[in-house]
Amino acid sequence: MQSSLTDIQTFQPDHLDAAVELSRQAGWPHRKEDWAMVLSISKGFVAVENGRVVGTAMATLLGESCATVNMVIVDESMRGRGLGRQLMRAALDAAENRECRLVATADGLPLYEKLGFIAWGEVVQHQGIPVTAVKPENVEWAQDIDPAELAALDAEAFGADRTALFAALAQRARFATISDQGIIKGFAAIRTFGRGEVIGPVVAESVEIARDLIAFMISERPGAFLRVDTTVKAGLGPWLAELGLAHVGGGIAMRRSTTELPAEKRLKTFVLTSQALG
Repeated sequence: MQSSLTDIQTFQPDHLDAAVELSRQAGWPHRKEDWAMVLSISKGFVAVENGRVVGTAMATLLGESCATVNMVIVDESMRGRGLGRQLMRAALDAAENRECRLVATADGLPLYEKLGFIAWGEVVQHQGIPVTAVKPENVEWAQDIDPAELAALDAEAFGADRTALFAALAQRARFATISDQGIIKGFAAIRTFGRGEVIGPVVAESVEIARDLIAFMISERPGAFLRVDTTVKAGLGPWLAELGLAHVGGGIAMRRSTTELPAEKRLKTFVLTSQALG
């Protein structure tokens, strides 16, 4: 059977159950609710052959200048037939002329490089049941969340408008903040995800503030299975491992643009990435 007989269709809610099965096959922990959240803020695509979903991809548009490509999976039995490229083309077309970002696995790296993506960092995943952390006194649960305010702070660090993401997280996550004279210096979210809960996004003006936010979350969730994704450059990996969150994987952060990418700005804001999308 040839890949030409496979249709690339718009991802619909009734494809979610099949998508969950694909992610389980790939060893991903995503629940149906996790897929549904990504779909709610993304343009999604599925590869369908003989009525069966055999591949997925999503493009999450972030304002007018950026998009992330997520949830790219091809059924094991269908690999090597060009479906990954077809799904990526659909996602890139949906992103139009925006800069696109993704986190690549070793298997996907060659395809992404052929599509014009370049590596610019490394993301590492830590998870487990951490040891008890001392609760920092400078962190508190946020009583009221303004998604637009958090998105504005996040944009300084991430470099794109993720307002839609924060609107979705406001309905699903709990936020903690560190403030100085009423000005937020850092914040973190925690929500149910996969096997337990994920801490992130975490955005802060320093690594020390980021550590306090994570330690606060850990102190508030004794015995819980937690996941934190960060960058190698952030240097938090050894500290997370000491807390009992083992390094269990990660990927290569990549970006692609139809125009020359601007020189990366180093802002005062420190950002800790998370598996908020997948």
